Amino acid sequence: ITRMHFQWDWLCLGVLIINSVTAEIENEETLDAEVEVEDFDKQSQGAHVDRDKSSLEVVYQTPQPTGEVYFTETFDGVLAGWVLSKTKKEDTDDDIAKYDGRWEVEELKENTVPGDKGLVLKSVAKHHAISAMLTKAFIFDNKPLIVQYEVNFQEGIDCGGAYIKLLSSSDDLNLEHFFDKTPYTIMFGPDKCGEDYKLHFIFRYKNPKTGEYDEKHAKRPDVDLKKFYLDKKTHLYTLVLKPDDTFEMLIDQSVVSKGSLLEDMVPPVNPPREIEDPSEKKPDDWDERPKIPDPNAVKPDDWDEDEPSKIEDPDAVKPEGWLDDEPQYVPDPNAKKPKDWDEEMDGEWEAPQIPNPKCETAPGCGHWVRPMKNNPNYKGKWKAPMMDNPNYQGIWSPRKIPNPDYFEDLHPFKMTTVSAIGLELWSMTSDIYFDNFIICSEKEVADRWAADGWGLKKLVASANEPGMFSQLVTAAEDHPWLWVLYILTLALPVGLGVLFCWPAKKTDEDIDFKKTDVSKPITKGELKQEREELEDDEIELEEEKENEDAPED
Repeated sequence: ITRMHFQWDWLCLGVLIINSVTAEIENEETLDAEVEVEDFDKQSQGAHVDRDKSSLEVVYQTPQPTGEVYFTETFDGVLAGWVLSKTKKEDTDDDIAKYDGRWEVEELKENTVPGDKGLVLKSVAKHHAISAMLTKAFIFDNKPLIVQYEVNFQEGIDCGGAYIKLLSSSDDLNLEHFFDKTPYTIMFGPDKCGEDYKLHFIFRYKNPKTGEYDEKHAKRPDVDLKKFYLDKKTHLYTLVLKPDDTFEMLIDQSVVSKGSLLEDMVPPVNPPREIEDPSEKKPDDWDERPKIPDPNAVKPDDWDEDEPSKIEDPDAVKPEGWLDDEPQYVPDPNAKKPKDWDEEMDGEWEAPQIPNPKCETAPGCGHWVRPMKNNPNYKGKWKAPMMDNPNYQGIWSPRKIPNPDYFEDLHPFKMTTVSAIGLELWSMTSDIYFDNFIICSEKEVADRWAADGWGLKKLVASANEPGMFSQLVTAAEDHPWLWVLYILTLALPVGLGVLFCWPAKKTDEDIDFKKTDVSKPITKGELKQEREELEDDEIELEEEKENEDAPED
């Protein structure tokens, strides 16, 4: 009994701890936000963060690059160097061919960082094109290429992209004529239409034998990208190309895809060494059939192909109460002929038919017909069984010949030099936010740039996140079945507390049981009698032992 009470006490204590932890979760989230503020202060030298009891106050400073860069843009000052396209999109109707989509420089709508602005695509169902020259051209030699920028789909995204193009260097590059056919070296960034969520990495490759360009697409990331398009948060997109011909794509500084330019692009950079001979044709007598009907098989004499698959059920009985004389449908007694009905033009008017109300309470109306059932004698049309084809030659394929267009490029990283960056987009959703572009070669420079820009946005968004209770209510509004789970979760500890902590009523059996356990006092006479009985038992044992040891006559 004492042990059971001990276990119940521990269980009650556990229930109280669970309830206390649940009540304190909201306070813990607030503390977590404060810890994030302190951690970010240690990492960021350009942003000063102060937190009071109710909100996060931020003093924003425009990020500054800490090393060699080929291009940076924060959009915090005058929009200098950016050129709007004045041309038209080819192969498109004139009324929508113009690149007349509007751009604005604005702060974020939500989780605003005062003073931090970005480039915002404003128009719906219009072509947008804007571009800028790099500070200096990037030559694909022995340094990595790192491209990084921020995107926020402030209104979500129905159909549209937020990718960038790194434009190829050429003597005739004119940013005012930037359009969809302008040669580019790399295209990178998010794109979505319908339920197809993409993260593009495409590079245009020059065939060393023909001099023609074609697009090489990275394989799709294995991770689910949906949340990055719908959560209305600012996300950081990074592409890293290395001189060892490998690449990485990152979102919010986490790798979502990586691979080799030689092995993980579609179509491959290098063509196959051999191809099928296009001049070869399959012989007319080539037999590719692994199985054929047995020519020696004969249809059995008792095989009746005329038997139907279904027959009337002879055992079926018409249900009692079936109304043979009642039709299934009757004219609507409440219908009235329209006032404008012309019998000469429209014919004789008839009321529309409605289900017969008398049939609603009966098993059926009208002429009763026996239901159909499967015919046990049905076999269908006879076919000869299949057998292995003795003349089977396998699947024909033409012979292989050396590929006349074969080449081997072991270093596709050495792409066409890049001298400009551009956004050429169409979207069915407005207010797509871009910010903090950087093109560099050092990871430390890109990470420092991200900490001073995107890191600050992430911090503010985290501090503005609703508490746990608000998140639970929001989730239940989208999924009402969660209310049942919430109620069960709250009722369980309460029920356990009542079950194990409430004092139980003592029964008569418990009282009798405890009475038998109570020690009774022993008198002096009873103690003397017990001692004499023990001495008599010892004497009897000694006599038995002596009798056993005595020799037999």
